[in-house]
Amino acid sequence: MHPEFEAVIGLEVHCQLSTESKIFCGCRARIPAEQSVGEIAANSSTCPICAGHPGTLPVLNQKVVEFAIQAGLATNSQIHLKNRFARKNYFYPDLPKGYQITQFELPICENGWLNIETSTGSKKVPIQRIHMEEDAGKNVHMADFSLVNLNRAGVPLIEIVSGPDMKTSEEAGAYLRALYAVVTYLGICDGNLQEGNFRCDANVSVMPKGSTRFGTRAEIKNVNSFRFVEKAIEFEIARQIEVIRSGGRVIQETRTYDSDKDITISMRSKEEAQDYRYFTEPDLIPLIIDQAWVDQIKSRLPELPEQKKSRLISDLGLSAYDAGVLTGSKSLAEFFDQVVQKLGSSALAKPAANWVTGEISRLINEQGIEIHQSKIRPEHIADLVRLVHDQVLSSTGAKKVLELVWVSGESVHLIVDREGLTQVSDVSALEPVIQKVIDSNAKQAADFRSGKDKLLGFFVGQVMKETGGKANPALLGELIRKKLLG
Repeated sequence: MHPEFEAVIGLEVHCQLSTESKIFCGCRARIPAEQSVGEIAANSSTCPICAGHPGTLPVLNQKVVEFAIQAGLATNSQIHLKNRFARKNYFYPDLPKGYQITQFELPICENGWLNIETSTGSKKVPIQRIHMEEDAGKNVHMADFSLVNLNRAGVPLIEIVSGPDMKTSEEAGAYLRALYAVVTYLGICDGNLQEGNFRCDANVSVMPKGSTRFGTRAEIKNVNSFRFVEKAIEFEIARQIEVIRSGGRVIQETRTYDSDKDITISMRSKEEAQDYRYFTEPDLIPLIIDQAWVDQIKSRLPELPEQKKSRLISDLGLSAYDAGVLTGSKSLAEFFDQVVQKLGSSALAKPAANWVTGEISRLINEQGIEIHQSKIRPEHIADLVRLVHDQVLSSTGAKKVLELVWVSGESVHLIVDREGLTQVSDVSALEPVIQKVIDSNAKQAADFRSGKDKLLGFFVGQVMKETGGKANPALLGELIRKKLLG
C-alpha cells in the first residue's frame, strides 16, 4: 500500500443455515447431493409460499432463530429479546415476491466482536449486527436466455456485518477464517464455500493516512474464497489509490472479482443509494424471545475456537501458532483431540501437533479437502508418534509411512513391517557399516580429526545411505564420532 494512504474495510458475510426446512415454509432447505443438479431437480423443492404466490403467509422456523442466537452468543453480541422482520423491496427475476423478508431496524443481534490474530498481533474486530433473512433463488444463464431455479428461494440465512475497522487484506482474511471457524464449530452452517453457503461482500475504501473522513467505498460482491477475498481487496486498494493519485475520483459502485485475471470489474454504479423502501413485514408479528431460552441455548454451546485454542496452549503446552492452525478448522481440531486421546499422554502432544500442522495440513491443502475426507485416521498419527518417540522409526521413515497411509489407509504397523522400515539401533550391526564408510573416505576422516567437525554430518549421511535410511541418526552420530576419534 502507498504510505500516504490507509484502507478501510468492512465485510458482510452471508451464512446459509443448516436447517432441514426453509425459513418460512416446510420445503426442504438441504437438497440431497444426488438431486442438486440437472433439469429435473430444478424447482422441485418449492411451494406457493417460497415461490411467492399471492395470498400465502410465512411461518417462522424456530430453528433459524435458535441458530441466530447461537451465532450472536458466540460472537459476544447483544441478543435483542424483541426484534422484528422487514420487507426489502427490489426486483430481480430470482426474487419471486418482488421483496425479501429480512431484518432492518431491529435485528436479532447487535454490538458484538470477534478476536483475530495477524502477523502484527491480535485485534478485536467489531460486529455491528447479525440478522436473519431468506435467500433468493438462482438464475441459470443459457446461451440466449435465462432460467430461474427457486430451490434456494427461502433458504435461511444470517447476515453478519462487521464494523469498518479492518485496515489490510490480512486482517480481512483472518476475520473471515475466524468467523468461518465459529459458525462451523457451532454446526449452524456447513461452510461449503464452493456452493456459496459461506460468502462475503467486501466494502473497501481508501483515505489519506491520519484522516477521519472515510473515502468513497466500492462493494465487491459474493466472493466465496478466503484467498480470493484477500486478493480482491488488495487489488481494489491499489486501484483506488491509483485513481486518486492520477487526479480521478473514486465512484461508489458494485464490483465483482475475476479470479483468472486477478482484478475487480465494475458491475453497476451506486452513485445514488438504492431505495429498498424498507417497512415492517405485515405478515409476521414482532419476535419476542424468552431470556430463559437464550440462557438454555448458551448452556449448550460447544467449545468454541478461542476456548479450544486456550486449552491447547495451557493444557498441552502448544505454541499460539500451532494452536491457531489446529483450531482454524473444526474437523482438524477434532482430529487432533482424538490423536491426543489415543496417545494417552500430553507429553506427546507437541510431536503430534507437528505432524498435524505440518505434513497432514500440507496433504489436505494440496488435495483441497478436509481431514475427515481423507484415509488418515487419528490412530495412524498416534502410532507414528509413538514409533518415532520409541526410536523404532526414523523421521524419514515416518514420512514415507505417512505417504503410504495417505494412499491406502492401511495400518502403520503393517506398512512398517512390509516395507522393512524399522530403525536400526543395534550397535553391532552399525559398526561394520561405519567402518566401511570411514575406510572409503580417508581424506574426510583425516579432515575431521584435524578439527573440521562439520564433516560429521557427511559421515552420518553416508551411513544412512548405506543402511537405506534405517540407521538411528541420534545413535549414529555418537558412534561415528567415537570411531573417528578412536
